[in-house]
Amino acid sequence: MEPSNILKIDTLDDGWRDKDSVLLHASFQLLKDCVEKEELLSDHIDWDADEKHREAKKEIEELYRWWLNHQESDMPDAACYEKENEMLIRLIKIRWVLWT
Repeated sequence: MEPSNILKIDTLDDGWRDKDSVLLHASFQLLKDCVEKEELLSDHIDWDADEKHREAKKEIEELYRWWLNHQESDMPDAACYEKENEMLIRLIKIRWVLWT
């Protein structure tokens, strides 16, 4: 079992990053790990239990797909930065279901 106090962020190298960027990458690494390593979308949660769970699953799938396809620019413009913020907020709203 891996230590729970260490987060390996696959999308970052050893170079310097401002904390706003690290926050984005760390948050979505947690989602990615939860989906891939902990098999969040498998049958241990009844995703059809109610509308709240169905919507949460849909949101997880959308956020996960967005992150896998996300292309970060060296100098994000205001629209890009706003989209990343939107996705972070959406992730925070479903954190209640990120357990396995």
